[in-house]
Amino acid sequence: MIYVHVPFCRSFCTYCDFYSEVTSRCDDAWSDFSDALAREAEARACEMNREVNTLYIGGGTPSVLPLSVFEDLSFALQRAGQGAPFDEFTVEVNPDDVVRKGQAYIEGLLKLGVNRISMGVQSFDDGILRWMNRRHDSATARKAYAILEDAGVGNISIDLIFGLPQLSDKVWRKTLMQALDISEHGVVPKHISSYQLSVEPGSALARMVERGQWTEASDEKCERQYDILCETLESAYGYHHYEISNFAQPGYEAMHNSAYWRHVPYVGLGPGAHSLSIYRSKNSDAPRMYGQHDCHNVSAGQAPGLDLATGETSEDVYVRQWNEPDLKQYLKDPLSAQDREILTSDQVMIERVMLGLRTSAGLQESFLRKHCNPSLLDNAIRSGDLVRTCGSNLRIPKEKFFVSDSIISALI
Repeated sequence: MIYVHVPFCRSFCTYCDFYSEVTSRCDDAWSDFSDALAREAEARACEMNREVNTLYIGGGTPSVLPLSVFEDLSFALQRAGQGAPFDEFTVEVNPDDVVRKGQAYIEGLLKLGVNRISMGVQSFDDGILRWMNRRHDSATARKAYAILEDAGVGNISIDLIFGLPQLSDKVWRKTLMQALDISEHGVVPKHISSYQLSVEPGSALARMVERGQWTEASDEKCERQYDILCETLESAYGYHHYEISNFAQPGYEAMHNSAYWRHVPYVGLGPGAHSLSIYRSKNSDAPRMYGQHDCHNVSAGQAPGLDLATGETSEDVYVRQWNEPDLKQYLKDPLSAQDREILTSDQVMIERVMLGLRTSAGLQESFLRKHCNPSLLDNAIRSGDLVRTCGSNLRIPKEKFFVSDSIISALI
């Protein structure tokens, strides 16, 4: 399971806080970035495994890259023993890039093994798109979608945003219908991700809030628009609401993101990318990951119980690693700007509960009883904040997904 962060954008969206650099300042950096990615991938080959066989290229805006960078990355991953075919190979794209570069560009991605495209549409209201500082309008989004379909992309996901004070319920309903009618062939998107607008530190939107130039939508309005989203996609169009913000036609749930929510280890490449590694205990029945001690150089003093000779531990040790969001340093030496922390057992438990209860599958009741206060858990069951599945799991009912944060907070 591999994630690659592409730190380039042609312009910055109003709400975004992901690390990125403006491409106009970096037009000569493609080759250097490609070389740095290859060096990092080869140096960290021992961390990679195919427990979940996915590759996700996100950003930033990956679609600003020339095909040559994708080709170089593909070759580097092959040398690292992780070449295509991947069960799921996703690339994020901007509608404007798709229209600019045309069908040949998308076909080039497919030849490299890409089998899923995630396109950031966000809205079909041109006024809202301008406020977001998006590079496309509604017509461009539709044209880009047609190009993806004509190129042969069979698995397309689109992103939408709700919860803006200037977004009326009427316009939001219209937006959803436009999303469902985006295909020229009358086929609804296989996957839709829809997020409530949030004010992220460091974003242009956060600065607008600080200056008193913008006020967030009320909780009541956001909840109402979330309800409209759920009712529209589930009732009439049969989408599986498998995670708080994600809807899929049956069989098209995102494999990569689903693995995140299950707390599966992954490797993140590129400036600003994060990784999660697990040193398996000798008694664990979960798959072991060998050789990681050579990559992480974790000392026994940092991780009690870690056997550097075998990479095994008396108890599972979770290590989060990240690359600093510094493109210049990354290009000089992609391994020189890394940091890591060893997660405590409490941190691991909290993350598993927070991630697992975001999904319609939920978590095993035995796990929750082991790690959460039993009386609080029983209260949540009695109140209907948690319900039992047909198996042995507990989950938050979908009608309470919108208030899931408060339910989870009460448990941990």
